[in-house]
Amino acid sequence: MAKKRDFYEILGVDRGASADDIKKAYRKLAIKFHPDKNPDDPTAEDKFKEAAEAYSILSDESKRQRYDQFGHAGVGGAGGGAGAGGFGGGFSMDDIFSQFGDIFGGGESPFGDIFGRGGGGGGRRVRRGSDLRIKLKLNLEEVANGVEKKIKVKRHVSCNTCGGNGAKNGTALTTCTGCNGTGQVRKVVSTMLGQMVSTTTCPTCNGDGKIISERCDACAGEGRLLQDDLITLNIPGGVAEGMQLSMSGKGNVPSRGGVAGDLLIVIEEEEDPNLKRDGNNVVFDMHMSFIDAALGTSTEIPTIDGKARITIDPGTQAGKILRLKGKGIKDLNGYGKGDQLVHISVWTPQQLSSDERETLESLRNSPNFQPKPGKNEKGFFDKMKDFFH
Repeated sequence: MAKKRDFYEILGVDRGASADDIKKAYRKLAIKFHPDKNPDDPTAEDKFKEAAEAYSILSDESKRQRYDQFGHAGVGGAGGGAGAGGFGGGFSMDDIFSQFGDIFGGGESPFGDIFGRGGGGGGRRVRRGSDLRIKLKLNLEEVANGVEKKIKVKRHVSCNTCGGNGAKNGTALTTCTGCNGTGQVRKVVSTMLGQMVSTTTCPTCNGDGKIISERCDACAGEGRLLQDDLITLNIPGGVAEGMQLSMSGKGNVPSRGGVAGDLLIVIEEEEDPNLKRDGNNVVFDMHMSFIDAALGTSTEIPTIDGKARITIDPGTQAGKILRLKGKGIKDLNGYGKGDQLVHISVWTPQQLSSDERETLESLRNSPNFQPKPGKNEKGFFDKMKDFFH
C-alpha cells in the first residue's frame, strides 16, 4: 500500500495556515480536478477525493489538532479499506459536493454554476450520522508493536430491506410538494424595515425532501437498524494513553440516508507488572543480590517481546543503567524504536543468620570491601541525563 501523502502538502499550504487559507486552497484544487472538467484524466477523481479528505481533516479543529500531533494514525490509522482519498464505505462524489458546499457560499452545491450540479441553492446538504466513541485497552506489547483487534460495536447501520430509504421494499419515494424536495421552506414577512426572509425545516417531510407512502416493516421507516457490527481495528505501534484514533464511516448512519459518522477509539494502556513506559523507552528495575553484583552473573529479564538473557559484569554498582538497544516501543511516526533501560538495584538482606553475620564481619575491614568510587564514576542524576538527553 502506498504511503499516504501529507494533508498540508496535498492542499499546498503550510502547517500554520489559517482556516481561510485552507478553505481557499481546497476550493482551488476541487475546481481544478473536478472529474467533469477532466474527462480524459483517469486520475482526476482520485485527486479530487484526496483533496476532499485533506480538507475534511484540516477544516475540523479537533481533527486537525490530532493530525498535527499524531499524523495519519490520529485521524484514520485504526482501519483500512477506504477507497481513493480515504472516502470508502459508499461516500460518493455527490456526498463530497454536498458535505463541503458551505465553502462555496450560500449552502449551495459547491460546483453548481461551474459544473451544472444543482446550483442555485436548491440542493440539500447530505446528512451525517453521529460519531461513536469507545475505549480500547491494550497491553504493553500491543502498544509497542501495534495490533489488529476485532471488536463488536453496537451502531446504527443501513437497513438492507429498504436499502436505507425507509420505504417498503425500497420503493421509490415521492418528492415533497411542500418544499419541492429541498427539505426547507422559505417564508417572507413584511416588517417596518422591509421584507425579511426566513428559512425553516419543512414540516411536511421533516427536512427529508421526500415522502414515504408506505414504511418499511423491518426498520419502521427509519432506514436504519441498531445492531452489533464486527469491526477490524488496525492499531499502529507507538500509541499512548489517552490518544484518540478515528475510523471514518464506522459511526452511526443517519436515518433515511446520508454519510455515517466516525468511530473514535480512545486508547487505554494496561499496567505491565514488570516494565514501565517512559516515552518510547521501557524501564525495568532489576533487583540483584550483593553477591551477584560483586561476582557477576548471567540472568534472564522480561522484555516486551519475551525473555532476554543479559550478563552482569563483576563489580557492578547499584544504580548502573544498562541499555538494550531497540527493545522499546515503536515510534508512532515510523522513526525506529526506543530502548529498554535496565536499572540495577543491589538488594541488601534485612535478616542474617549467625553464620552469615560472622562471615560478613570477617570481611568488614577487608580493603576490597571499602567504598572507593573513581573520579570518573558518575552519580545517579548524571547517568539519567546521559540516557535521556
